Amino acid sequence: MKSSKGKGAAKYSKESLKPVDDRKVGKRKAATKVDKSSSQKKQRNAKKDPNKPKRPPSAFFVFLEEFRKEFKKEHPDVKAVSAVGKAGGQRWKSLSDAEKAPFEAKAAKRKSDYEKLMKVYDKKQESTADEENEGKDEEDEASAEEEEEEDDEDED
Repeated sequence: MKSSKGKGAAKYSKESLKPVDDRKVGKRKAATKVDKSSSQKKQRNAKKDPNKPKRPPSAFFVFLEEFRKEFKKEHPDVKAVSAVGKAGGQRWKSLSDAEKAPFEAKAAKRKSDYEKLMKVYDKKQESTADEENEGKDEEDEASAEEEEEEDDEDED
């Protein structure tokens, strides 16, 4: 940074006259990022169980199922999914609580069915996990017995 104060002005700015160490202290360094993304990716990419029940739709999505059919009849030329979604959202907002009630009841019924299916699924998962653990326990016991026999032979 040269100043423009005549011929007798200093050729070097104050910054250039500072010791090298001082210049490094004041400057920003790129923040070192902690690599959380790899652990999150592993969790996200975990294989999903195809037997697990699908989550139930909310009242809005139950409404959207019916609205989609009506919208396609009225507007057969509209192919964009976003247009159907926007129109459905506007219609949902304009509905009164009384008009939303049947959709909320259907959603509640689907949710209760889902919870029953999840209980059955969880029991099945626990039983398979127990069987796996029992198999491992039996293997561990067998290997422990073999080690004891080897120790007994070594002592003789």
